[in-house]
Amino acid sequence: MDPIEVRSLRKSYGDVEAVRGVSFSVERGSIFGLIGPDGGGKTTVMRAVVSLLAFDGGEVLFQGRRVDRDPDYVRAHVGYMPQRFSLYQDLTVEENLRFFGDLFATPRAELRKRADRLYEFSGLAPFKNRRAGTLSGGMKQKLALSCMLVHAPEVLVLDEPTFGVDPISRSDLWDILKSLRNEGTAVLVSTAYMDEALQCDRVAFVYGGRILAEDAPGEMKKRFTDPLFLVETESSHRAYEALVRGGFCRECSLFGDGVHLTLAPGASPAAIAAFLEGQGVPVRAVRSIEAGLEDLFLSLMKKEAA
Repeated sequence: MDPIEVRSLRKSYGDVEAVRGVSFSVERGSIFGLIGPDGGGKTTVMRAVVSLLAFDGGEVLFQGRRVDRDPDYVRAHVGYMPQRFSLYQDLTVEENLRFFGDLFATPRAELRKRADRLYEFSGLAPFKNRRAGTLSGGMKQKLALSCMLVHAPEVLVLDEPTFGVDPISRSDLWDILKSLRNEGTAVLVSTAYMDEALQCDRVAFVYGGRILAEDAPGEMKKRFTDPLFLVETESSHRAYEALVRGGFCRECSLFGDGVHLTLAPGASPAAIAAFLEGQGVPVRAVRSIEAGLEDLFLSLMKKEAA
């Protein structure tokens, strides 16, 4: 049995269906990512998994136990890091670790051993006497994660742990998660950053309270089967608006490197370049590219919205 199993989960807030029949499981020694924009239902799912939110239908199993029937077991055995983890700002790094160790009844001798490993893990050893309130955003996140690890949980649930964190600290946090995964920990993580999907062993695209697709990241990209083209231009917004208006796109999306599109019937790269030049939009190139996860997600999201 997998450490986390979610089966046909449903949750509404009044007339709003926040989660609509979500199902997935997280294997031991793996990182499972819930990927999607804010408001898609990721946080609601995670709060249900850790027994902090009653749900309307379906079933959630944590290490084989129903979370709605045995919430005390779940809370004692999970490492949960919400979006806004409350560190004690006036306590030092070391004092925060000791506090959470006491909270989970970790024996002091064992806590000292774990703290030494966590310092090595997180790179926080030089800062153990610094107050948490003076740490950078990235170090606060690493301390929050360390506090969740003092009782050595076999299951971690992390809600957007890298939100607002600098790129170096983001990389450090993912290195820590992958090390834990390699030691057998089951990790459920959510993120709105599409590039972080590639760090996971398996991902689910979440939008509108539903899972649009689930697979390993490499397999997921293969689901985008239509030829995809990039319009390289410094005037991406003008190019996008002109292409939509001119009917050249079957699907068209703005990206940092230009406009990604699949061609409408009868359209061609040469015709697109000529059209845009005629509209006064300078174009460097119109070329074929390999679809990424974000291309697939945007395509699925548009189909769901339609």
